[in-house]
Amino acid sequence: MALNCGIIGITNTGKTTIFNCMSNTKAEASSFAFSATKSNIGMVEVPDQRLTEIDKLIRSVKIIPATVEIVDVPGLAKGASQGEGVGNKFLADIQQMDALIHVLRCFDDPSLPHIEGSVDPVRDMEIVDLELQVRDLDLVMRKMQRTEKLVKLGDKDAKKTLDILKIYQDHLENFGNARTAEVDEEDKKYIQDLQLLTAKPVIYVCNVDDKAATTGNAYAEAVKKALTGVETEVIVIAGKLEAEIAELEDEDDRQVFLSDAGLSEPGVNKLIMAAYKLLNLQSFFTAGPKEVRAWTIKKGMTAPQAAGVIHSDLERGFIRAEVMKYDDFIHYKTEQAVKDAGKFKVEGKNYIIGDGDILHIRFNV
Repeated sequence: MALNCGIIGITNTGKTTIFNCMSNTKAEASSFAFSATKSNIGMVEVPDQRLTEIDKLIRSVKIIPATVEIVDVPGLAKGASQGEGVGNKFLADIQQMDALIHVLRCFDDPSLPHIEGSVDPVRDMEIVDLELQVRDLDLVMRKMQRTEKLVKLGDKDAKKTLDILKIYQDHLENFGNARTAEVDEEDKKYIQDLQLLTAKPVIYVCNVDDKAATTGNAYAEAVKKALTGVETEVIVIAGKLEAEIAELEDEDDRQVFLSDAGLSEPGVNKLIMAAYKLLNLQSFFTAGPKEVRAWTIKKGMTAPQAAGVIHSDLERGFIRAEVMKYDDFIHYKTEQAVKDAGKFKVEGKNYIIGDGDILHIRFNV
């Protein structure tokens, strides 16, 4: 199951630099506004120390972590919803994302001019929000026009749809994001097909200079203050510093560089895990002599659904799941010891997979 996050923000915020920190695909970063003509797509490995701990006991041939798809969307500008800058094309790209990572410029750099003339991340956040809201309002209004015709034809469901659309219309016209509209969870299905941009969950990244990597700065504090009471996460990352660390091939050299900067781990690791949490995802593991592997599923998935993430045949022919809890396996050190302790479970089709479960799927097709 692909985790799909779009990196968005005003042009020249350091989005591409942060994308390069995270991704196996390196994109060209430029100091020229609107120099990008297409979105960059990359895969990121989800950091999970549990894979290494399992492998210490199993000694498999290879370790395969879960992966994240990250899309670096070219920088937006005031008027993007009317075609300014990169325009509507990239707003359509954002529509395809499951979640958004909104990068805010929280550093001064005379050699990298800000398109608005000054550094103000709260203003930048409001500019991007407004462009996304304008796009969403257009989508809502178009659906309202179509729905009104159905109401006139006596379609009962259309009346309910129209009522919900009007709530979103009022909310967006008052500069609110769709995710904060007062709509019951059940009623959100009426706008699901629109893939509203401001309905998507969002993480905010304050891109700071090197010296603010561990402490943040006044710009980052202003962002946190502006988002008080909003259900989101704000992460501080020194993009330029982390890009330099990411370029080091030797893991020991990376650790020394991190330590010198006062960091225990790359900030992008926190960002990836925050995105995982944002999308309500978790991992389960398969482990054997050939590989120890992490698989991504939505929280609440049953054993057959999880089996289907590995291969559709496993879901179709599912018989049972043999389950060990990660903590039990690490504690008892072997599968047999887990069995002897009575911690090895055989589960059926209704079993809800827990985070970190180690599974062996029995199936017959």
